[in-house]
Amino acid sequence: MSMRDLYDGVRKRSLMLAEPLSDEDCGAQSMPDASPVKWHLAHTTWFFETFVLERFEEGFAPFHPAFRVLFNSYYNGIGERHPRAQRSLLTRPAMREVRAYRANVDARVARLLAAQPGDDLLHLLALGLQHEQQHQELILTDVKHMLAQNAMWPAYMDSALPRAPSAAPLAWIAFDGGLADIGHAATGFCFDNELPRHRQYVAPFALASRLVTNGEYLAFIEAGGYREPALWLSEGWDRVCELKLAHPLYWQRDAHGQWHEFTLHGLQPLDAARPATHLSLYEADAFAHWMDARLPTEAEWEVACAGSGTATGGLHPACAPQGEGLQQMFGECWQWTSSSYAPYPGYACAPGALGEYNGKFMLNQYVLRGSSCATPPGHARASYRNFFPAGARWQFTGVRLAR
Repeated sequence: MSMRDLYDGVRKRSLMLAEPLSDEDCGAQSMPDASPVKWHLAHTTWFFETFVLERFEEGFAPFHPAFRVLFNSYYNGIGERHPRAQRSLLTRPAMREVRAYRANVDARVARLLAAQPGDDLLHLLALGLQHEQQHQELILTDVKHMLAQNAMWPAYMDSALPRAPSAAPLAWIAFDGGLADIGHAATGFCFDNELPRHRQYVAPFALASRLVTNGEYLAFIEAGGYREPALWLSEGWDRVCELKLAHPLYWQRDAHGQWHEFTLHGLQPLDAARPATHLSLYEADAFAHWMDARLPTEAEWEVACAGSGTATGGLHPACAPQGEGLQQMFGECWQWTSSSYAPYPGYACAPGALGEYNGKFMLNQYVLRGSSCATPPGHARASYRNFFPAGARWQFTGVRLAR
């Protein structure tokens, strides 16, 4: 596929994700960690304007000078930024102007692509598209959190979420361990935090054949898992007590004692066969202890995984199919690991403002592996290192056990 076709496809998909939403939906922000859809659409365009057009376009002029501040996320090297927690206050520009901004930048990028672009330009465009795909996933998870604040339980997508068949039985898949090469191989795109590829020793281990299900996590709840401090990391137990946590985000029990789960399809009866999701690392770790297991390291996960992943194309995690071997490594839930997000040996971030993309976040976060149902097609790979703070729950995060 040509870069022009790839660019057009990714950019159109972002607008497609906004189609089921009203302008009011697109301007709302439900918490500081989430952003309005309008901001996502503008920020991903700001990325191409700032890092591509400003460098390569002859006679460059910004679409609107104020956008440089309004839609800068965390790039201190670029200059001032609008406060993250106040993005919903940006009632101006309107959605129609954001769409015009996107169209303007897209037309200018198309002219650069028509003029035999060099490798530097193509590399920055590839980075920008991968960046936009990350924001496509955030659009879905941020919209879900926003809609969940509404007592009407509105659906992002009105189509029904079918009842899943029974999940495959959980089995343990053993791996011999030994010296293994970890990190991205020398083909295809990767982020700088996936490099350099390096050799690491991994002791013999076993991984669960599939993700933990809602039914299994419900058993943990009913056994008093949220009332037993011995199962929890200290910070996790403090969070349970402070926020009075008793179940995963988006779960609720009705007056008849029946559990339901809010999804992008609206409020649904809890499906015991589907993966448990929207769990923090604290919850994942406590459940693992309850099961006399643990979370895998990111090296174990990568050793066990082979090849690239695919997204399911759905809006909610699907149950594991019947069959042998590892299931659900990609396309259902991001999987917490016990590995702190830290640089690989020999890591070097990119020069300039783009060096802020990953490196400066390598503190107080944990690595997740795989991908989720919200991950765009073609965005997952075995070496991909996602990362979030231990208490984060609004992403599609689940649990794979290890021993």
